[in-house]
Amino acid sequence: MKILVAVKRVVDANVKVRVKADGSGMDLANAKMAMNPFCEIAVEEAVRMKEAGRAEEIIAVSIGVQACQEQIRTALALGCDRGAHVLAEGEVAPLQVAKMLKELVAREGAGLVILGKQSIDSDNNQVGQMLAALAGMGQGTFACGAELEDGGIRVTREIDGGEQTVSLKLPAVVTTDLRLNEPRYASLPNIMKAKRKPIEQLTPADLGVGTESNLKTLRVVPPAERAAGVVVESVDELVDKLKTEARVM
Repeated sequence: MKILVAVKRVVDANVKVRVKADGSGMDLANAKMAMNPFCEIAVEEAVRMKEAGRAEEIIAVSIGVQACQEQIRTALALGCDRGAHVLAEGEVAPLQVAKMLKELVAREGAGLVILGKQSIDSDNNQVGQMLAALAGMGQGTFACGAELEDGGIRVTREIDGGEQTVSLKLPAVVTTDLRLNEPRYASLPNIMKAKRKPIEQLTPADLGVGTESNLKTLRVVPPAERAAGVVVESVDELVDKLKTEARVM
């Protein structure tokens, strides 16, 4: 079985980003970029499945600018076998990403697609569900557990109030949550080996998918700054402020 893993290039989770002065987006000039944390979990899960003898090949896919190949190389160093890069300039909407992944799944004959449940930049949480719908595959979203079975996969999902277990027939789409696993670090020998692993470069046109989108960012604003706290002298004063100022009682 082939596993296709999608990885996204995002600003490093430890970097504090700022809004551009004109409100057109985030100022990412000279910002450190990295693989989306949820995508790291997806790569780790795919590698564990291959190590267990349940998969024969893992293909890491990224859609975006030329620099996305850095994140593909990271995935290759973590254990993926080869990469595919769809070169696309500018922001690519979730629906277009899902359509491109659908075409790649068909080209590769992948039996399982693993994605992060969302990216930490746009936070849309849409691609996995859209891909499953477009490709007619079962989906196990927000996975905190996954176990391959004969001809299928059992996925434990995080839901409001607990967990839910679903059994899916392959091919299927799984989106990963934080508790699924703890990603490994790439060793230096594997980083060197990753430089020799192949990365196929494609364009959206090669997949028959346009990059036009009905989504448009109108304005980006930073969150409101939190007001300083106050010290109250008594419980009665606290209750009064909760009633008259905070209006939560």
